[in-house]
Amino acid sequence: MNKLEELVEELCPDGVKYMSLEDISIDIYRGSGITREQITMTGTPCVRYGEIYTTYGIWFDECVSHTNENDISNRKYFEYGDVLFAITGESVEDIAKSTVYIGHEKCLAGGDIVVLKHNQDPKYLSYALSTYNSQKQKSSGKIKSKVVHSSVPAIQSIVVPIPPLPVQHEIVRILDQFTELETELETELETELEKRKKQYEYYRNNLLLFDCGIKWESIGDLFEVRNGYTPSKRISEYWKNGSVP
Repeated sequence: MNKLEELVEELCPDGVKYMSLEDISIDIYRGSGITREQITMTGTPCVRYGEIYTTYGIWFDECVSHTNENDISNRKYFEYGDVLFAITGESVEDIAKSTVYIGHEKCLAGGDIVVLKHNQDPKYLSYALSTYNSQKQKSSGKIKSKVVHSSVPAIQSIVVPIPPLPVQHEIVRILDQFTELETELETELETELEKRKKQYEYYRNNLLLFDCGIKWESIGDLFEVRNGYTPSKRISEYWKNGSVP
């Protein structure tokens, strides 16, 4: 029996409880709008909702953006351990993606972000909220359109397993090991891919560089060259009834 199994047997003899985020939250609230023009090189660290989709993974400890907090009205902050949800997105499948902050600065949450404060293991919650089951709940009832929205009540209704803290800590330890291994493998593969790319470029350039009297000709001497042409949209017959791809 491994350590995790021992902890579950000892601390969860009747099974693990499933609880809603509303039940475990100390506070939950929306951020306040931060425009692109208000982003600065230095100042108060901040997160805009789009960065949750494009920049941050399960957790992060530094913000990539900053702003002058004096320019932000109705400021909303987040701190160590808080979970951030992006409640606006482009697809039902990705809506309400979440990440957890494990840095030690006081940061600003932008608009269309929901901040969850709690007393659970931060990384555990973030791992739990990234599972297929959690994403199904985040997507439930959403309508696929140009922009998809979630809300504080929808976030509060998400149900996740909440084992005792020692079990959460052990699960995080195990998953962190896999994450570190994955990062190492990605680095190795990227390095190998870069080497192969340079090798390919070397052989391509040398195999196609002839120094033995091969005749060189211009593209114009070899091919008939002409510009492409797209008829004006005013020629409606082309666009509505045309048969040429």
